[in-house]
Amino acid sequence: MNTTMAVTLAGIIAIAAIGVSGRRTAGHGQDLGEWAVGGRRFGTVTMWFLQAGESFTTFSFLGLAGLAFSDGVAATYALGYLSLCLLGQYLTGPRLWRLGKANGYITQADFFADRFDSPLLGKVVAVVGAVFLLPYLQLQITGLGLIVQLATGSETGATGSMVLATVLTVGFVLWSGIRGIARAAYFKDVLMVVALIVLVVAVPLTISGGLGGLFETVRESRPALLTLDGAATDATWFTTAMLISAIGAGLNTMPHLWSAILSAGSARSLRRNYIWLPLYQVAIAVPVIVGFAGAMALAPDADSRAALLTMTGHALPGWLVGVVAVAAAATAMVPSAAILLGISTLVSRNLLPARSERATLRVNHVCVVLASALALVLGIARPGLLADLLLLTFGGLAQMAPATVAGLARHNRLGAVPALLGIVTGVLTLAWLTFGGVDIGTVDAGLLSLVPNIVVTVVAQLLLSSGLLGSRRLGAGSGSGRMVDCGDALADGTPADGGVAAPARATSGRGPTARD
Repeated sequence: MNTTMAVTLAGIIAIAAIGVSGRRTAGHGQDLGEWAVGGRRFGTVTMWFLQAGESFTTFSFLGLAGLAFSDGVAATYALGYLSLCLLGQYLTGPRLWRLGKANGYITQADFFADRFDSPLLGKVVAVVGAVFLLPYLQLQITGLGLIVQLATGSETGATGSMVLATVLTVGFVLWSGIRGIARAAYFKDVLMVVALIVLVVAVPLTISGGLGGLFETVRESRPALLTLDGAATDATWFTTAMLISAIGAGLNTMPHLWSAILSAGSARSLRRNYIWLPLYQVAIAVPVIVGFAGAMALAPDADSRAALLTMTGHALPGWLVGVVAVAAAATAMVPSAAILLGISTLVSRNLLPARSERATLRVNHVCVVLASALALVLGIARPGLLADLLLLTFGGLAQMAPATVAGLARHNRLGAVPALLGIVTGVLTLAWLTFGGVDIGTVDAGLLSLVPNIVVTVVAQLLLSSGLLGSRRLGAGSGSGRMVDCGDALADGTPADGGVAAPARATSGRGPTARD
């Protein structure tokens, strides 16, 4: 075992150990609300690291460097969409938090079941979310294997690291829940920032002219990298990819993002977080710079995925390459943990609700194990099996954006049936555009699919309003409890009219009760 491998494995174990240490209070983990959203008590600093930790994934580390290596400035679309999505989250996050606190939301599906008065719609959203998150989980796991393989040159070590990291991630998620994820995110973000500072200083020094002369060298030798003229990454791709990513992330259409929002101690903590998080996105520029450096130093036909770690190996000693590999591995393990939490809570709370908290947690923990095992096995044995589904993940989940906007309104005027029809139409259109051989140029298929989604939603709502589509409700329950709108109570639970605040729903394993 070489030095790089030893440092990498030690770092992976350290990440898990820090995650395990997140379980620190007596009785922690005996309630799904505590396990999944930390009792809704996280402050601004914890929220910063938790949300930043979920946003910086293996794609941010390897993918953006590879995109810059092969397509140049096209990689900067990530800087644009992350800034736009934080603007959207600044506007919507506090509203989601207030609704969640007032009504006991733990999952995205809770929001849909409540705001559309339809447990059935909540179940459909839970199925869509869990299915589309599975390939995203696999992407993180296989990305970790690639990181270890590229850093150490050992394919066997890469597979072993995938297994080890997955087992350790499952362990600290089961033991500590979101508190463990938050604790690991502290370590991940600090280590990653250190690694990126080292990279942005050391890697350009391997290029004539250093960092200051890097882009002058690019302009002279490969000016096409500084334009949006690529066959697959032109200005149309850049704009539409940035827009669909900003829409999806800005409206939190990815289910695993909800736990972080709902775990905040107050709407003010969230708002402060969204003000300062754009500064964190400066770190995204470092892999892009390293990718440009790789374009100058490596052969044009080199593996773009290997650009960052290959340049790291050229610039740094083995032990420091191991430190960078640990930082990169953390960008896989922490998001993987958040995704596992997202999948398991959707299943245990919205699809297979149990009668008691203990039984709910048992179902939840079984889901964590099964989802991780499935993603790991397929990632090793049949990596292509989920690859096609991954093409639908981001655009498919973004199809929930129109219904999310309607649900955020003070008085939701959209019925459950139109919302469901719009989501299904958007997902089916996306599948047809992606796999049906339809030539749409470089326009993002997810953004294009939002058009029929919105059209069907509007037409169905008009038919519903005219009485031609039947009832507004879709599989609604018969519960008599009124779900509280965030306008009914302030962030601290005091009602807006000065009366007695409606109690928040207990965070049980059962889904939300429908309104009258």
